[in-house]
Amino acid sequence: MSRIVTARPLTREAFAEFGDVLDTDWDDHFPINNGKCERYHALARAQAEGPNASVQLSIFRGQPYEFPLKLTMVERHPFGSQAFMPLSPAPFLVVVCHDGPEGPAEPQAFVTRPGQGVNYPRNLWHGVLTPIGESQDFLVVDRGGDGTNLEEHFFDEPWDVRLPD
Repeated sequence: MSRIVTARPLTREAFAEFGDVLDTDWDDHFPINNGKCERYHALARAQAEGPNASVQLSIFRGQPYEFPLKLTMVERHPFGSQAFMPLSPAPFLVVVCHDGPEGPAEPQAFVTRPGQGVNYPRNLWHGVLTPIGESQDFLVVDRGGDGTNLEEHFFDEPWDVRLPD
């Protein structure tokens, strides 16, 4: 039997229960640098807890996946948030799960618009970085420091994640 999740468009309202959407569709913005730059202020808060915690900026280069995606695993980070901001206008897939009684609950899937990123709070189950159609670079903000900041959960049965028509 196949378990199916169909991705939907990523909006601030639809994603609010899972984390933050990073884009310029934001009320809190103002000009800086003598009016030559617009600052979209405080889109998300980075979280870094635990021994020797710090906030790190990295670039990840993700390779595309085949669709429908066979979702076999999700992960979470108990000590820090994790933000992904694409460095190109290509969309990517975002998969998230609330906590269930025995691990992650049913996955939810979203497809970003050009220029959108996400910030996952600490302890939110999420899929791996999933570009659509082509390789893609991302600016990633996450936690560095001591301790194990990665938990993985493998589903007993995979989920088929499909892109919207």
